[in-house]
Amino acid sequence: MVEVERVRYSDTSEREKIRAMIKARKEKEKTAEVENKVIECPECGSRNLEQDYERAELVCADCGLVVDAEFVDEGPEWRAFDHDQRMKRSRVGAPMTYTIHDKGLSTMIDWRNRDSYGKSISSKNRAQLYRLRKWQRRIRVSNATERNLAFALSELDRMASALGLPRTVRETAAVVYRKAVDKNLIRGRSIEGVAAAALYAACRQCSVPRTLDEIGEVSRVSRKEIGRTYRFISRELALKLMPTSPIDYVPRFCSGLNLKGEVQSRGVEILRQASEKELTSGRGPTGVAAAAIYIASILCGERRTQREVADVAGVTEVTIRNRYKELAEELDIEIIL
Repeated sequence: MVEVERVRYSDTSEREKIRAMIKARKEKEKTAEVENKVIECPECGSRNLEQDYERAELVCADCGLVVDAEFVDEGPEWRAFDHDQRMKRSRVGAPMTYTIHDKGLSTMIDWRNRDSYGKSISSKNRAQLYRLRKWQRRIRVSNATERNLAFALSELDRMASALGLPRTVRETAAVVYRKAVDKNLIRGRSIEGVAAAALYAACRQCSVPRTLDEIGEVSRVSRKEIGRTYRFISRELALKLMPTSPIDYVPRFCSGLNLKGEVQSRGVEILRQASEKELTSGRGPTGVAAAAIYIASILCGERRTQREVADVAGVTEVTIRNRYKELAEELDIEIIL
């Protein structure tokens, strides 16, 4: 009798475990569906939706239908008109970031010897505070994996600062590197090489392109190793990256040559015409962009020499000469030298 009761009890516990697993899986699938769902207007199917915070409504900008009403404003209840007011009234810390190994969620003891009221700490307690600060730095990195991740992310930040890349590119590069660590793609490769490859992939994802030569100059590995590691990472992580467009290089090159916005827009127009006629395929994007800027500078009366454009674009004068002749001939552009 006792054995039968035990068997029944074990069967019941196993059933409960299976039910709990099924329930958890269904909740996970439901959450994924909600996250992947794109909000559309049920009337016209438009995605051009605007939030009216005064009326707490979500309105379709095309047909005027109120899609949602009485939604909660997740922003702060206070107003700030400058940075100082915002810092004083804010009651939360810095946002989570992937560029720090612990995502910026750990505490840090300030280097200033002052307490929470701003008063100076006595010399008697400074030695204890110094020891606390030292051990706090040590325990933030607990094992070798975190130590390597902290080194790689600091290397990423150093290269991004040297290239003048925005915050979005740094965050994307950190996410790509973390995915590579999770899939154990770092084994057998240098940390600097994988970090440089992740930064190159992030630049292409965020449409802020940098060439392999530019990243090779600021990194501690060769251009060849960066390219090899990038191809391996993009294949293993299934990164769907489109070929770099020459148009993405135009703003940076024009800024380096101190050209006006008129020249930039003319260069973009030339490149769009060239892409329609498939003149940009099979050619280096930097060379085509440099040739278009050279033509646009002549047409707009802000002439720059081929040597000046070549130095900014990182290509040779022969490349610019060949590309601008192709563009001028195929697009019927008359250039008076």
